[in-house]
Amino acid sequence: MGMLRGVPRTVRLLALGAFLNAVVSFTFVYLFVYLVGPRGLTVTQAGVISGVGGVGLVAGNFTGGWFGDRFGHRRALLTGACVSGAALVVLPALPVAALYGVLPVAQYAAGVVRAANAALVAVSVPGGGRRRSFALTRFAANGGFAIGPPLGALVAARFSYDWLFVADGVGTLLFAAYAARILPARGSAHSAPVRDPDAPGLRRELRARPAVLVLLAAIVVVDLVYRQQYSTLPVLLADHGHSTQFYGWLLAINGGVILCLELPAAHALRRRAPLGLVGAGLLLVGLGYALLIPGAGVILAVAMMLSLTLGEILYKTPATAYVADQAPGHAQGRFQSLYAGASISGQVLAPPLGAAVYAAAPALLRPLCAVLAAGAGAAVPAARRLPGQGERSPRAGKGPHAETGSPERAPAG
Repeated sequence: MGMLRGVPRTVRLLALGAFLNAVVSFTFVYLFVYLVGPRGLTVTQAGVISGVGGVGLVAGNFTGGWFGDRFGHRRALLTGACVSGAALVVLPALPVAALYGVLPVAQYAAGVVRAANAALVAVSVPGGGRRRSFALTRFAANGGFAIGPPLGALVAARFSYDWLFVADGVGTLLFAAYAARILPARGSAHSAPVRDPDAPGLRRELRARPAVLVLLAAIVVVDLVYRQQYSTLPVLLADHGHSTQFYGWLLAINGGVILCLELPAAHALRRRAPLGLVGAGLLLVGLGYALLIPGAGVILAVAMMLSLTLGEILYKTPATAYVADQAPGHAQGRFQSLYAGASISGQVLAPPLGAAVYAAAPALLRPLCAVLAAGAGAAVPAARRLPGQGERSPRAGKGPHAETGSPERAPAG
């Protein structure tokens, strides 16, 4: 398949593992229902527990790369998967008080796995040839997630919600065993790196790459906007007379378009400079919310979701690959960790901030989201003019940024 030409076997195997793991990673979808249902907690208690779990997930994404850079990305992934899987398996048997501690630990470990997986993809592919590899792993994870929630609903209906956590935990442990088998333990960039005591620190490396800092800030802003679709958007649709089923169909449009277009788009745009693509994607996210300013009728809501989804396709894969291409070998994990944390920060920020704005001034939320995303979309391509950012449009067979790959050895991680 031409779209996958140049994607290393290790990345393809990692993508398969990501798909299988995503199929059983359905507990966070039903966590709140589980807490207020079978566990009998109040909405406030369930909100606190879910919130601290989300903080743990974001923290794991932001800091997990440090473990990979210090101890090896393979070891970080395996340890995180084992901790997360074991915690989920025993979670149904724990008293409520223990959930406040165990759930954030499980989520933190899951965040470490996410950061380590991204770093493993980065060190497995030569610089400049990473977009299709990251697109493949995103495609696999999204495909698994399309199957997971309906499967989880079936498990909960036929057995119990407790079995959701057991299945998720066992599946995560099996993923750890699978990863241990496919990733070489020694003599590769996946294993523990050789540390250079004279290597510059993370702050110094980031200061030398100001465009990366601009990109990370823009991703935090746009993720706050993007994830309103999971918090305030269903409330907005309900206030405009739409059913929950209609909201579900909108999410299905999002997932279906991503599965159909993500890989072809990564292949077709592989030679385009990344920051311009990222900027265009962020502008499309802003356009999506701007389309809802006149109202939230069926046509406008569908157009909004299509714009949001196309924006996601344009910005997420090039942004991930750009950060990997800019990272020095000794800090690949920490660079990927910073991006992973930024790209999921809206999971914690979007619900409270969006809800506060919507409660105070419902008509203000949509234009505010549009302006924030547009500002982020303008800032990213403008960062090309910053000193030392080093962006190059990848040209096949020309230098280390050739998308088709080159004899360049993957950086040590």
